[in-house]
Amino acid sequence: MSYQDYLAGEPLILTVPTTGGVQGKEANPNLPESPEEIANAARECEKLGASIVHLHGRDEHGERDASRLQEINELVRERCEDIIVQNTTGGTGLPLEERVKGIRTDPLPEMASLDMGPMNRYQHITAENTRHMIDTLAAEMQEKGIKPEMEVFNNGHLNEVYRLIEKGLLEEPYYINIIFGPGTLTPPTPENMVNMINNLPENSIFNVLAIGRHQLPLTTMGIVMGGHIRVGMEDNLYYRKGEPVESNAQLVERAVRIADELERELATPTDAREMLGL
Repeated sequence: MSYQDYLAGEPLILTVPTTGGVQGKEANPNLPESPEEIANAARECEKLGASIVHLHGRDEHGERDASRLQEINELVRERCEDIIVQNTTGGTGLPLEERVKGIRTDPLPEMASLDMGPMNRYQHITAENTRHMIDTLAAEMQEKGIKPEMEVFNNGHLNEVYRLIEKGLLEEPYYINIIFGPGTLTPPTPENMVNMINNLPENSIFNVLAIGRHQLPLTTMGIVMGGHIRVGMEDNLYYRKGEPVESNAQLVERAVRIADELERELATPTDAREMLGL
C-alpha cells in the first residue's frame, strides 16, 4: 500500500472501535457499554460507511467481560446489514483462557485482533502479550479461518509479524494495524508513519490507529498513503480540544467527509472481504 494506491483509487476500509477495554462512561457518558448500545453504534456507523466493527465485551458495570462477546455479536448481526465482525483477543491482565473467547463465538467472527507484544499502561500495569499467547491465538485463528488484524504497538512489534510469517501462521495478505500514541506506542509523527510503512512485509495491507488528538491528522495521512483507517471512541473521546465526542458516528462521519474530499471511495463490507481475503 502506498501513495500510488491512493492515486489508483484503492477503496478505503474504515473500522470503528465502538468501545474499549479501558475507559468507560466516567470518561465520556456517550461511550457505549451495554450490548444494545454497542450494536446500535455499529448500525449507525455502518450506515455512514464503516465496513468493520471492532468489538469488546463489557459487563453491566462497564468492566471488561469477554463472555459478553457472544451476545454482542448476535445483536450486531441482527441490527446491521453486512458489517464485518472483528472481536478483540486483547486485554490487559486477562488470562489466555479469557482472551480466546473472542475467537470461539458461534458463529465465528470473520476477523479478530492479535496483539503483537507488550505495552505499558498506567504506572503499574503492562499488557502482557507473550510469544506463547501470540502463537496460540494465531494458530487457532489460522485453523478456524479467522483473519488476524495484527496490533503493532511500536516498530519493534513488526519483528514479531515477520516471525509469525516465518512460522507459517499467517495467510496473505497480512493485515497490520500500525498504532501511534503515548507511552510505549510508536511516537505519533508523520515521519514515524512513513518509516513504519516502509518496513512492512511484502503483501501487507496497513491500517492506521492514532490515539486522542492524533487520530484526525494521522488517519488523514493514512488515507493519502493508500492505507486504511480506524476511528472511534475506543481510541478518542474528543471531537476537538475541550469538546467531548457525541458518538462513534460523529467521528466516522468526519472521516467519511475527509475521504470524500480526498476522492477516496469507501470500501463496502463486500469490497473489504475481497481485499482482505476473508
